Amino acid sequence: MADLPIRKVDDYGLRLHQAMVAIALPTVSEPQVVLLSPGVFNSAYFEHVFLAREMGVPLVEGRDLVVLDDRVWLKTTADLAPVDVIYRRINDDFLDPVAFNPASMLGVPGLFGAYRKGNVALANAIGTGVADDKAIYAYMPRIIRYYLDQDAILSNVETNLCREKGGLARTLDNLEHLVTKPVGEAGGYGVVVGPRATKAELDALHDLFRVDPANYINPPMVELSVSPTLIEDRLEPRHIDLRSFAVTGDSTWVLPGGLTRVALRRGSLVVNSSQGRGSKDTWVLA
Repeated sequence: MADLPIRKVDDYGLRLHQAMVAIALPTVSEPQVVLLSPGVFNSAYFEHVFLAREMGVPLVEGRDLVVLDDRVWLKTTADLAPVDVIYRRINDDFLDPVAFNPASMLGVPGLFGAYRKGNVALANAIGTGVADDKAIYAYMPRIIRYYLDQDAILSNVETNLCREKGGLARTLDNLEHLVTKPVGEAGGYGVVVGPRATKAELDALHDLFRVDPANYINPPMVELSVSPTLIEDRLEPRHIDLRSFAVTGDSTWVLPGGLTRVALRRGSLVVNSSQGRGSKDTWVLA
């Protein structure tokens, strides 16, 4: 690798830290940033450790923070230290047991109150997860047209919204040619690829559409690229997709590389790691 002309990716932590510092109160000269993790039992804990090291910030759990007078403090061996920015890897529901899920043992009681008072910055902000709802993707061309009075520069894959009468009708007429995705799920759960589904699976989808059509979108099946992949002792083609990484603050910086997700089962188009799939590093030539 040392002799290959590839773009460096080792400044990702620095870029991420700069974006965190940028959202702190302008009155704070040297903001204290922390990375809030659910803890060692989270499947991405290794990533939390790595990112905290790369950013040069403390890795904390909810029990390491306390809110006093609507101000967030970090417990240290010496004293309490003020916290200005929290890069959170905890879902909204578990962030503050006072404001959200009272059974949460992961969050910080009173954190939402401090956030509302403007005494601490959160990245990402509470509620931004709505952008991850798959129905938002289908609405994006309309959103861009409404707010910017122009068409999207990069077109969407044409997608049926089953909450709309026309979209549902098109889906039911072409179900065996479409991919069915629940709008609020992640990790590949509930996805049915029409051209590769059984008759029983398609019949079950018809029943689901009758009960809750608003919960589904249907894009066409996209033939993903393939890459040589080591399967046991031989190379075989497997479907892949690219997960890119972008850091947005005052401007947006895109990592010159990324993660290619691999569907390890022959013919499968589901690449999500939660479905037992694999990954490859992606490098960009300098």
